[in-house]
Amino acid sequence: MQRRSDLGVYRRLLRYGWPYRLHLVGIIALGLLSPPLALLGPVPLKIAVDSVLGDQPLPAFVVALMPADFAPSKAFVLTLVIGLVLGTALLVHVQAAAQWLLQSYTGERLVLGFRAGLFRHLQRLSVAYHDVRGTADSLYRIQYDAPSIQWILVTGIPPFVTAAVTLIAMIYVTARIDAQLALVALTIAPVLMVLTRLSKARLRRGWAEVKELQSAAMAVVQEVLAAVRVVKAFAQEDREQERFVAHATRSLSGHLRLALIEGGFDLMIGLTVAGGTAAALLIGIRHVQAGQLSLGDLLLVMSYLAQLYAPLQTITRKVAELQSSLAGAERVFTLLDELPDVAEAPGARAITRAAGAVSFHQVTFAYEAGRPVLEDVTFDVPAGARVGIIGTTGSGKTTLISLLMRFYDPAAGRILLDGVDLREYNLADLRNQFAVVLQEPVLFSTSLGENIAYARPDATEADIVAAARQANAHDFIVRLPDGYDTQVGERGLRLSGGERQRISLARAFLKNAPILVMDEPTSAVDLRTESAILDAMERLMHGRTTFIITHRPSIVEGADMVLSTEHGRVTPQGPTLARSAGGVQGRR
Repeated sequence: MQRRSDLGVYRRLLRYGWPYRLHLVGIIALGLLSPPLALLGPVPLKIAVDSVLGDQPLPAFVVALMPADFAPSKAFVLTLVIGLVLGTALLVHVQAAAQWLLQSYTGERLVLGFRAGLFRHLQRLSVAYHDVRGTADSLYRIQYDAPSIQWILVTGIPPFVTAAVTLIAMIYVTARIDAQLALVALTIAPVLMVLTRLSKARLRRGWAEVKELQSAAMAVVQEVLAAVRVVKAFAQEDREQERFVAHATRSLSGHLRLALIEGGFDLMIGLTVAGGTAAALLIGIRHVQAGQLSLGDLLLVMSYLAQLYAPLQTITRKVAELQSSLAGAERVFTLLDELPDVAEAPGARAITRAAGAVSFHQVTFAYEAGRPVLEDVTFDVPAGARVGIIGTTGSGKTTLISLLMRFYDPAAGRILLDGVDLREYNLADLRNQFAVVLQEPVLFSTSLGENIAYARPDATEADIVAAARQANAHDFIVRLPDGYDTQVGERGLRLSGGERQRISLARAFLKNAPILVMDEPTSAVDLRTESAILDAMERLMHGRTTFIITHRPSIVEGADMVLSTEHGRVTPQGPTLARSAGGVQGRR
């Protein structure tokens, strides 16, 4: 993963947070109320010690608020002290509540926007990226790395700014009371800076490693749950448990190392602050004994010193705490910096509905350099033709279709649709020219009606029913308790394989695209279901350029062309004139 400077990460995060700049300013403004409230906090104690228990006059700012001829009694002063304590506490809590509410709202909105942008970018990335990285890593970045924008912009930077202002205010006030004490107190600042610098780099590297390990553990969970039937069928639950625990244990070890680093860092900070406090107390006592300070002034100064050290500790600890968020933000920006392998050309050509003529001209493609999957492929398919694609597993059949739909771009050669290079078309318009029926139909965890309408979300109920009738799916749908509102479950597993395939066909009918791609559409179904699917396929193929991937020659009998794939070569063959009883019924 590319390492970025902290400043670079902050700048990019601020660009994402710019729409909420007024909210962030409001959070900082509310935070800046803390210093004056903190300065006000010890004042009642000083008044109580000096003017109630002792005989010192009231502070000048209190006297200025009273009538000129008013002589306050000790009982009045005590009442005043109690009122100041209660009033200060009320102001502190109101300020804290307002800041918390604004932080919560702003932080959640920032995370939502950041996640949505990351999800959108993930969908735009090429199929090749997802093939290599898998889904678990992307899920981890959306769920656990994206909130880094909240931890940094909302709970990181504003407290940092507030602590800095508080520190300056406390230094000024303390110096006005006793400059020597203020100077002694500040001698710990360079020590804290050195400690912060030493721990920062180790924490950053450690968090980056831990996040990778956590992502790997999540990948195991995702894989096992996606293949839970296979795991159970082979009784491999214990093995998968061991695999998960092995990954999670490495993540645990990383967490423990980070905990040791942070614990040692906190210990050194605590000892440094304690040393500064002890030195200031020693000097302060001597000043009281020498008559340079009153006892109330010493208590006030020590209270301010505690509040002076609090922002110093906040600043140093925030730098350490933010390393986890910065590591997460780096991971997010690494993903956002990924460029799609399949890019849309500037000024791409729009296309409404293609005629469907397809040409491959000397196309070569490899997933890995030096290992071509397809090599020097050339063939022409006229509009409306039916093309069978046959070959052994791994011979490049699905790759051929993936190139046609521009999931990948060829390493060499050109692919034309209606005489125009695919790379010149608007990408969304191009893919709208295809309807796809896969070997394993992909259904979403929604209703049957919504799954059919996936390609045309604006379809009416009548359109959905008509598509289902054409796909021979309507009869089994209406027999279900909730009909078209029936929930299909995750990946459609509440339906049989044949039912899922017919829903996939209905979706293709509804899309009404000029080019149809079918990948092993009748595999793993019984003969009766296959007959219904073949009948629907015949209607669906009518008037469309159709590509049928299959291992079964009977399915492509009577096709206008058969493409045979073997060892990266594609050999076009002429039309197959004979038709078997089990094949697709011929066009009339």
